[in-house]
Amino acid sequence: MNSRYIIFILFLFVVHISRAQESTQESILPNISDTFIEKLISSAKLHYPKAKTFEDRVNIAQLNIQKAKEDWYNIFSLNYLYSPAQAGGGSLVVTGGGQSFLGGYSVGFSTSVGNILQKPAQVKIARQEYDIAKLNEEEYFLNIAAIVKQRYYIYVQQLALVNWTTRNVESADRIYQESKHKFEKGEVPFDVYNGTFQSYGTSVQAKIQSETQLLIAKSNLEEIIGTKLEDIK
Repeated sequence: MNSRYIIFILFLFVVHISRAQESTQESILPNISDTFIEKLISSAKLHYPKAKTFEDRVNIAQLNIQKAKEDWYNIFSLNYLYSPAQAGGGSLVVTGGGQSFLGGYSVGFSTSVGNILQKPAQVKIARQEYDIAKLNEEEYFLNIAAIVKQRYYIYVQQLALVNWTTRNVESADRIYQESKHKFEKGEVPFDVYNGTFQSYGTSVQAKIQSETQLLIAKSNLEEIIGTKLEDIK
């Protein structure tokens, strides 16, 4: 290939790629929003099914504490005895052993020493189970926050790559159109024209791949937050 054609094609690429770089951010950091991330994490805690199970375990453990406290009332038993008085003998009842007591109803309480000793331990166990459930929930929420951040960063990265490849396609298309026009006028040989066409096709493929990865990243993020990304305000 003639050297002046090589210089020509390189010049076109440099000019158009430079223009693309000028209008494209070279960092994703300006697009990262901590406030938006916190909203994503809150949505994940609210909607992700597994997060709900940890919340339910905490609630169950809390109810077990209340139940253990209320079981204190169950260690006492209320008993009553009815002894009818003998006819004509008033209310005094005489037993076969010569003992006497008043006839009618008698009420009493009974309990077990073993039950009394067990109840404090049962309440303590219920409280410890609640603490464990709460710690498990907090640990899971830390994990889910990390997952949300990672998926969000990947989404922002893929979004930036789509913007970049889109501009590359536009630049490659302009170069291809210019070389095509010059080829039709006989100003550049076929191999130059064909090279720009192939470069354009490569940039289109890169754009399609980046768009696919963006959709996958968006789907993964929406899976964990439990709703559409557009619904997070």
